[in-house]
Amino acid sequence: MEEKIPVLKVQMLGGFSMTLGEKPLSFSRNSTTKAMKLLQILLYHCEKGISREKLIEYLYGREDMADAANSLRVTVHRMKKMVVDMGLPEYNYVKISKGIYRWDAPMETIVDAHVFEHILEKAKTEENKAQKIKDLEEACNMYAGEFIPGLSEEEWILIEGVQYKKKYTEALQQLCSYLWEDEEYEVILKLCENACELYPFDEWQAIRIDCFMAMNRYKEAISEYEETARLFFEELGISPSEKMIQQFKFMSEHMNYKPQTIKEIKGRLMEDEDETGAYYCTLPSFRDSYRLVRRIIERNGQSVYMMLCSLIDSKGRPMEQGDKLNAMTDELHHSIKHCLRRGDSFTKFSPSQFLILLIGTNKENCDLIFDRIASYFSRDHRSWKKNLEFYITSIADLENDNSKILFRDNDIQWQNN
Repeated sequence: MEEKIPVLKVQMLGGFSMTLGEKPLSFSRNSTTKAMKLLQILLYHCEKGISREKLIEYLYGREDMADAANSLRVTVHRMKKMVVDMGLPEYNYVKISKGIYRWDAPMETIVDAHVFEHILEKAKTEENKAQKIKDLEEACNMYAGEFIPGLSEEEWILIEGVQYKKKYTEALQQLCSYLWEDEEYEVILKLCENACELYPFDEWQAIRIDCFMAMNRYKEAISEYEETARLFFEELGISPSEKMIQQFKFMSEHMNYKPQTIKEIKGRLMEDEDETGAYYCTLPSFRDSYRLVRRIIERNGQSVYMMLCSLIDSKGRPMEQGDKLNAMTDELHHSIKHCLRRGDSFTKFSPSQFLILLIGTNKENCDLIFDRIASYFSRDHRSWKKNLEFYITSIADLENDNSKILFRDNDIQWQNN
């Protein structure tokens, strides 16, 4: 009697992996070969199969059809050898009938994306609310992220990925609605925690905030809001939605603070650590500091300057998002903090810009500050200095646009009054 071959489990949501029974199958170092792409296409289309024309389109794009057909035969041969090298038993694995290519294996093959869709279809027709909730929760918990994220540049993967995210989003929204009716706030918190990790800018945090408020846990609600606001400002340079801002106002009004002594209050206001260098704060906090400083200098006439540091490309345009911008942004943040005094504050204004508030700085020190930051920023990469653009103005002259200082492309120019 032949030994039954274990089930082949395929993960496509949140990553690509294959497991035969309990044994993970190992891929070669290059997981983007045509043979690997063919394997993923066949596994995804499984019993339904895919036409030869569509398969060639997915694999070879607009290549000459005759050459592509020959290349497909070679790729099929390589794929068969590859899956055996991975640990699958000897078998044909590709069935071709009437121009349709299908995955053909000696073992049952289960693809998580198909299971996800099947559970959601079942939930649609389920009339029992408890069972519907159970189905929706199972589907949402098994959704581990983007569809085959390592190949998201492939058009067919991108299209399928958008649909899977839409289905996940709709399912989670429906599930949260049902759970809210049953006051299952803790379950919603956990579900939306996973959603926030997968899609941090889709504002699932707003639902978590609603849950915290429903349970009168306003401190946790405010903490969730502040962390979300920080994320949005630092990564995207934008504010949270109007809904979240209104949530924050409501939370602030309903915080239950017990009366405390001035010493206790002072302790809560202190920084956690006695850090050196300039003070970094979120954009809303920086805005409040700026407004307060403007009021103060109206009374005492203290010299205060505003500096805008921008990262630009070789053509003088704001640097686009990418690994280089991320690396430069981190280094510029570190440089500003290191080079300025504890009494100075700064914030990230956009993905490529920082704002600095310089208190008690005079005109002569501005070029020194410029040189200090630029030199420290480019200490390991001399060419980076060309990617810095500075503008500095006196706070007293900012609102009437009568700036006294202009830094442009590392060339310091003093404007005449």
